Amino acid sequence: MFRQFAATTALIAGLTFAAATAQAAPVKYEFDKAHTQITFSVNHLGFSFSQGRFTDFDGHFMFDQETPANSSVEVAIEADSVYMGTDAWDEHVENADFLDAEKFEKITFKSTKIDVTGADTANITGDLTIKDVTKPVVLATKLNKVGAHPMSGKQHAGFSATTTIKRSEFGVNYGLPNVGDDLMIRIEVEGSAAAADAKTE
Repeated sequence: MFRQFAATTALIAGLTFAAATAQAAPVKYEFDKAHTQITFSVNHLGFSFSQGRFTDFDGHFMFDQETPANSSVEVAIEADSVYMGTDAWDEHVENADFLDAEKFEKITFKSTKIDVTGADTANITGDLTIKDVTKPVVLATKLNKVGAHPMSGKQHAGFSATTTIKRSEFGVNYGLPNVGDDLMIRIEVEGSAAAADAKTE
């Protein structure tokens, strides 16, 4: 009887540990593209800051809520999906003067390190590739909310992130210095937990 009790106790302990381990694993979230925006702005001749955004992209992030430093993110942007407000401006940014989207079809970002800076903030370091030039950048990131979506019931997570890069470092030199070198990037992300991770507590 004692042996049976010990075996049962060991089994329960093992299952409890396995469940805790599974719960602690990072959850995969796919970008909710309808509620995710990748925008940028650049000084235009000193008169204004021109605003643009990308309309076609795919991305996901692995989010470990218990140990955020174990999280990661990957994004792939279609370079020919720029929206600047007019067709002429869109086409100019996509042509060889700027992104050369026909030759360099994708802009990518892949995180390499996450440094937690506060209860809901972190610096995400990663490799940004534009026109086949890869440079490390740091995204100052804030976690906005994690929880069940009030309409779908699925687990969602939302972040805001910003960074500034020198476009000349990626071979985008047209118009310098009249068109600014500093490119300010802002990303608003809503992610929906992938099917296997979609359960909420």
